[in-house]
Amino acid sequence: MNRTEGIISGIAVQAEHAEQNGAPATARLCRAQIALMQGDSACGRRIAAWPGHVLTDAMPLRFTGGLHHLFRKGEAPELGPVYACEETRQDAVDAIVACVVARHDAELLPWFDGPPQTNEAGRSASFVAALHWLASRTTDRFELNEIGSSAGMNLLIDRYGYDLGGVCSGPADAPCVIAPEWQGPPPPATPFSIEAVRGCDVNPIDVRDAAAADRLMAFIWPEAEARFARMEAGIAMIRTRGVDLVQADAADWIAARLAEPQESGVTRVLMHSIVWQYILQGRQAIIEAAMEEAGAKATPERPLAWISLETNRATFRHELKVRFWPGGGEAQLLGEAQAHGAWVRWLG
Repeated sequence: MNRTEGIISGIAVQAEHAEQNGAPATARLCRAQIALMQGDSACGRRIAAWPGHVLTDAMPLRFTGGLHHLFRKGEAPELGPVYACEETRQDAVDAIVACVVARHDAELLPWFDGPPQTNEAGRSASFVAALHWLASRTTDRFELNEIGSSAGMNLLIDRYGYDLGGVCSGPADAPCVIAPEWQGPPPPATPFSIEAVRGCDVNPIDVRDAAAADRLMAFIWPEAEARFARMEAGIAMIRTRGVDLVQADAADWIAARLAEPQESGVTRVLMHSIVWQYILQGRQAIIEAAMEEAGAKATPERPLAWISLETNRATFRHELKVRFWPGGGEAQLLGEAQAHGAWVRWLG
């Protein structure tokens, strides 16, 4: 497979992934990039000469985020029938995208410069289900440390309400209740408390800035209406009371967190969702080694846990896994979830 074929294949796989996750319009806009490669636009040339791995870089979704941004600003109204799935013919979608690019080529180019930061609060449901599970095995008090926090929507985990297959938790007066379609038995109903929540990102988003908030909204797939309400609620919550979010390399930050004194009776947790693919393998190895080393020192009074909701690159399923120490540190598959939290299939 030559380079061009590899790029086309990567775009096609990304489109299929969007289709399978309830975003057919986004899938068509991904596929439109294949036609764009044949033209003479700066965006088309950027796509055709993509130097990295199309899927790992989420390159097609960088471009669709730019298109959505233009639509939300009212500058690309012709995308409306595409997003509404009124226009479903791929050749027609290709033509619409070509017209938008012809007018906004330079404006769209910067969207290729960084990966999408969707920062979906719906993923907190999987984290909370895992915490219920852990509370029945470690302690019922948790210190949460998230890498790849983006704008910090999942750092609001202790402020949301949850209905997880009938197991409810969170503040009774929570301004946002996350209730995914639950498949399988509910998680354990073991209650727990969250003592602290903090996070890091290499490029954190400050949603108190209107332009940053608009960019974050642009990366939400237009088909997922519930996500907009969650994001708006999260932005309002952060603007009312901020979160503990710093700019840092994930490996360096985790090493520093693990070196801090740990309160007795509190489980220290590393958590992350749909971010592992963006961390260089060398940095992944550092995080893994640091967790293994800290895990070897963990005690029943000071346990350690690792919760991840990440894409299985072979199956494209989003797998909820937990490791904890002492307890062997073996990865346990607790469930699978839709990419943005619309449903959770509990296996734990």
